[in-house]
Amino acid sequence: MSAGELDGRIGEGWGGEAPNGAHVNVVLARRGSPTGAAAVSMLAHPTPGHTPVLVCVGPSPAEYEPVWPPTLMMNKATATEERHQTITWGAAQLGIGQGVLDAVADELIEASDDLLVLVAVYIDPTAEDETAVRLASRAATRKALAMCVEGRDPAASASLVDRRDSLENPFYSGE
Repeated sequence: MSAGELDGRIGEGWGGEAPNGAHVNVVLARRGSPTGAAAVSMLAHPTPGHTPVLVCVGPSPAEYEPVWPPTLMMNKATATEERHQTITWGAAQLGIGQGVLDAVADELIEASDDLLVLVAVYIDPTAEDETAVRLASRAATRKALAMCVEGRDPAASASLVDRRDSLENPFYSGE
C-alpha cells in the first residue's frame, strides 16, 4: 500500500502486562500531507514531561540511527521521574523501533521516505522491568501498525455495537 493510501490511518495496540506493559496509538502519514505536517509539528512543541523524539536506535548517542520509515514518538504519561523517563525514552523507544522494523520485515509497510509513523505511547510510571517494557512496546507497535494497514476486524466492531450497553472501562467506577 502506498503512503498516500495509508495517510491518516489509525491503529491501537497493547502489549505485555501492567505495570510493565505498553499501550500505543499509531497514526500513519504521507510526507507533505496535512497529517504529516501535524505529526512533524509536534517536534516543535515539547512540554515538561512530554518530549517528542525521532525514534533512533544504537549503542550510544554518537552511533544513533533513525528507524526508517521515520518514526516519531510521544509519551502519553507525563515522565518527570528519572526512572520513568529512562524506561520511556530507552526501553519503549527501542521497542517501538523494533516493532516498526518488524512491520517492514513482514512487508506490512515500506521503509520509505514518503511514510511517517507517529506513535503515542503510554508507559506506567511504576514500570520497573526495562526488558518487559521493550518487548511490550514492540508487540503493541506491531499490532497497531497491522490495524492501520489491514483495518479492524469487522466482527470485533460489530461485537462492540452488540455489547454497547454493558461495556466497561477500568478508569470508570460509576453505574
